[in-house]
Amino acid sequence: MKAWILDPAQRGLPLHVRIQRAVRQLILDGALDAGSALPASRALATSLGVSRDTVEAAYGQLHAEGFIDRRSGSGSFVAAGARRLGGRGTTRRSPAAPQPLRLSQRGASLYRNGGIRDFPAPRPFVPGVPETRNFPLATWERLQRQVLKEWGSAALLHSPAQGVAPLRSAIADYVNLERGAHASAERVLVLTSSQQALYLCAHVLLDAGERIFVEDPAYHGARKAFEAAGLECVPVPVDAEGMRVDLLRNATPSARAVYLTPSHQFPSGATLALQRRLEIIEWARQNQAWIIEDDYDSEFHYAGRPTACVQGLDPHQRTIYIGTFTKSLFPGLRIGFMLLPAQLLAPMTTARTLLDGHSAPIPQLTLARFMEGGHFGAYVRAMRAIYCERRDVLATLVRRHLKDFVEPRVPDGGMQMPCVFIRDIPEQAAIEAARRAGIELLGLSGLHARSKQANAGFLMGFAAHAPAELEVAVKKLAQVLRGLAP
Repeated sequence: MKAWILDPAQRGLPLHVRIQRAVRQLILDGALDAGSALPASRALATSLGVSRDTVEAAYGQLHAEGFIDRRSGSGSFVAAGARRLGGRGTTRRSPAAPQPLRLSQRGASLYRNGGIRDFPAPRPFVPGVPETRNFPLATWERLQRQVLKEWGSAALLHSPAQGVAPLRSAIADYVNLERGAHASAERVLVLTSSQQALYLCAHVLLDAGERIFVEDPAYHGARKAFEAAGLECVPVPVDAEGMRVDLLRNATPSARAVYLTPSHQFPSGATLALQRRLEIIEWARQNQAWIIEDDYDSEFHYAGRPTACVQGLDPHQRTIYIGTFTKSLFPGLRIGFMLLPAQLLAPMTTARTLLDGHSAPIPQLTLARFMEGGHFGAYVRAMRAIYCERRDVLATLVRRHLKDFVEPRVPDGGMQMPCVFIRDIPEQAAIEAARRAGIELLGLSGLHARSKQANAGFLMGFAAHAPAELEVAVKKLAQVLRGLAP
């Protein structure tokens, strides 16, 4: 027992807790059988070199948990109920071989297609991570204090499942003005993320086994969400004008939905041409299908104003528009939203309540004031200029230092730049070597359902790092690739 108590792994625990756990483990292992007498508290305290009060505290907790009985004048004994503890024996047993894990089909799919992500300070070139050092924290703090002063303890309660009314109104006004949407506060559903929106679409709109058209290449988070729901993802090629919508018309059988990133196709950066937007709206009308429009970073378009969203062009209410503030503001905000056709609002809101009930009200109310006061628009305009500069700096650095290895595909917008290998360098080996060097790249081939090898390369996020930081990282990456090049 003394060795267990002195174990370095237990040093963070108070002495009486260590003693209590040591005795409990002896009982669980069967080394102390039911009815066995425990050492007197004074004797055990002397043996362990601790105070009697410490041992008494340990015995008191064991008694409260039902592991021992304490009899006045007789001492402490292992409780009779300990006889029924599973796995007991007269000696410590070797751990049994673990049984094969059995998950449901959907659980296995979630596990297979998911992955645990850590979110430390962003490493160079992680895609989709915004700059946060420029965020106006003082303004946000002031607005949050206003919220708490005005709302008081009411801000500590649950928010409506659909989201607080001020934020839904601010979102509707914003997407109407900036994205050409047809929105009203009544049709906005506030969520924790765009990934939650994709999960809801996959489970509410389609049944397992049904088909959904997905861009090829595609955003990996969307494909994983759809596959985890048991959907059949049908890849549709992308060219310089976005998804090849013409291929949808002749597909047999057709699909119940199509997933698009029309503003900046992920990962190519292509913008879906207007004619194709109109064609996909007509396809959805004819097939009574749904268009899932993921407008994940449309705020950051560097060549004029972005094209109006598909939802604003759709008169038939077949488009679900998904937006997020993770990219435009900061990841820790955890607020996204859907703009829904009227008939989907109740089903989607009900389904959302089964996931997490509601979004935290204080951040919602603060964001509403941030948008109403014009701070959101001013911040996005400032960051658009910064990101545009960083895109251009990265393109120059890649052409200067990585010209022997990759060809950059400079996008008109977004927060990441695809680079395609022009040398025979194993993509996975490059990604792993870069990670060891402190650089995080996203491989391109894994985003393609077809022609994976022909599209080997990586995606380089540029938004979160200043020009000098980008230069250091690109030079380090050049060394990595030089060591892998044939």
